[in-house]
Amino acid sequence: MSTPPDGLPVYRVLTGPDDESFCRRVSEAPALGYELHEGPDVTFDGKRVVVAQALLWPMRHGPTGAGAGAGAGAGAAGTAAGAGSGTAAVAGAGGA
Repeated sequence: MSTPPDGLPVYRVLTGPDDESFCRRVSEAPALGYELHEGPDVTFDGKRVVVAQALLWPMRHGPTGAGAGAGAGAGAAGTAAGAGSGTAAVAGAGGA
């Protein structure tokens, strides 16, 4: 699959309380084809631990002349630790 399923964005940030539901959502992402981008970001909002995990859809490019086969990667920077839970192309926005 060359694009994420169900119209999902290439870059996603899952956020939510550090609980079983959040862990399940992160665990399901690789099954959809996403790769975890670095480790999670964790904060405390005064009541609970809140976690954010960035996900990237792998960008695979075919050989194109000089340097082909050297590998091409996709990168994104940024973390978020919003108190909301959901999936978003922008951290902190709600979603499914």
